[in-house]
Amino acid sequence: MSDIDNKFEQAKGHAKEAVGDLTYDEELEREGRRDRMAGEAKEKVERAKDKVEEGIDTVKDKLGSRDR
Repeated sequence: MSDIDNKFEQAKGHAKEAVGDLTYDEELEREGRRDRMAGEAKEKVERAKDKVEEGIDTVKDKLGSRDR
C-alpha cells in the first residue's frame, strides 16, 4: 500500500469519526477510529520497511567495497 493510500485511509477514518460524533453514531465513530489507526499502523510499517531496506543497502555497499 502506498503512502497516499495510507493517508487516504487516515483521512477517511477522521471523516467517519467526525460524522459519527456529530450524529451520535458510536459504531461509525469506532469504525472511523479503526480506519484511521489502521492507516497509521500501515504507514509506520512502511517506514520501518524502508529503514530496513536502507540498512541492507548500506551493508551491501560496505561489503561490496571490500571486494575491490
